[in-house]
Amino acid sequence: MQENIDFDQLKELAREHRFRELRAILVEMNEVDIAEFLESLEDRELLVLVFRLLPKSMAADIFTYLEDSDIQEQLINDLTDTELKAVISDLYLDDAVDIIEDMPANVVSRILRNTDPSTRSQINELLSYPKDSAGSIMTPEFVTLHKDATVEQSFARIRKIGIDRETVYTCYVTENRVLIGVVTVRRMLLSSYETRIEDIMETNVVSVHTHDDKEDVAQVFSKYDLPAVPVVDGEDRLVGIVTFDDAMDVMEEETTEDIEKMAAILPSDKPYLRTGVLETWRARLPWLMLLMLSATFTSMILTSFENALMSYAILTAFIPMLTGTGGNSGTQASTAVIRALSLDEVEFRDLLAVVAKEIRVALLCGVCLAAANFAKMMLVDRWLFQNPEVTPMVAAVVCLTLIGTVTCAKTVGCILPMLAEKLGFDPAVMASPFISTVVDALSLLIYFQFARLILGV
Repeated sequence: MQENIDFDQLKELAREHRFRELRAILVEMNEVDIAEFLESLEDRELLVLVFRLLPKSMAADIFTYLEDSDIQEQLINDLTDTELKAVISDLYLDDAVDIIEDMPANVVSRILRNTDPSTRSQINELLSYPKDSAGSIMTPEFVTLHKDATVEQSFARIRKIGIDRETVYTCYVTENRVLIGVVTVRRMLLSSYETRIEDIMETNVVSVHTHDDKEDVAQVFSKYDLPAVPVVDGEDRLVGIVTFDDAMDVMEEETTEDIEKMAAILPSDKPYLRTGVLETWRARLPWLMLLMLSATFTSMILTSFENALMSYAILTAFIPMLTGTGGNSGTQASTAVIRALSLDEVEFRDLLAVVAKEIRVALLCGVCLAAANFAKMMLVDRWLFQNPEVTPMVAAVVCLTLIGTVTCAKTVGCILPMLAEKLGFDPAVMASPFISTVVDALSLLIYFQFARLILGV
């Protein structure tokens, strides 16, 4: 939001129905800021009145910038057929599809009823692609050129059809609808009017297929730094393009989804404050229930070694530190591997190399932690606090457990995400909460095994 925009002042003008003054301010504002202002209006009737003040040339863009689908639905229901048709007709097709996907069936019917047959057919075609595919986020509104056309002829074509295209900076050269090249407006501007497109077009075109995963499409943008990526069908015919803004939306969605899964929350597509309490409860409870039940293994292990804990009660004091260190170590490994998997830096065939690296790192980390912990137990717990129960043998048990726990945690932390992806699951599921639960049980088993070997409990 721009610093000189006072939303409270705008709301006051709206409440007092001083619409002429309000409109004069709105037309000078950025569309994104206007959408933010509309979402801040609590009175939905006032929202519709303000939306009707907007110039037709701005209304469609503002409509797409509204992040709350409930507000979009409210506007669709309250606008007249004529008003709705004017908004929908100015939307880019991919934006129209995005809006339709979030609407209930009755609202979708009204939207489609107010579009012309050609647009309706294109929308239905885009809706037919799988939700997570390149086809679902592409737009068929792009500029095509003929290889034998001159630069002058091509500019004339861009001026003629470019107003209805989502981008004109990159143009695509086709022959019988088959993609054969790409040329930028910059390259055309730097060429003479008599130059043929075939002589300046780039033939080594990076493209994706309609059924490619949209997350893979976003990776193409990141890898090649492209403003748009062409989408082709099984016969290499150009059917659409994915623009950079849509790729950014995909990256944001996927990152949000991964973060939610890594925190053991079922993904949600609504902003935090607009997600109801019951909906939030439903998203969090299943994972909490699963993790709670899986944590019962930890209780079972503690119960089975109850006699050992009674003989050496001091061992109990170090359990939180051991399980916490193990969980943190596993989380470090799993986070690094999940990121590497998402960026295609590693694959399942690299499992042995990944495990070998993590084990070496774990041994180095474990030895350093064990040395620091041994010094702390001897100097602080035994000497400073005069605790006779902290003997060198007890310290040896704790420190050896640290090395074993860190090694097991990092091994588990790197294996589980790679195994999950191999089985077709999202690697982000195998993140902090799940790893910590598994490592807690392993660290206790290691702890009591060392206690049995060294202390004879």
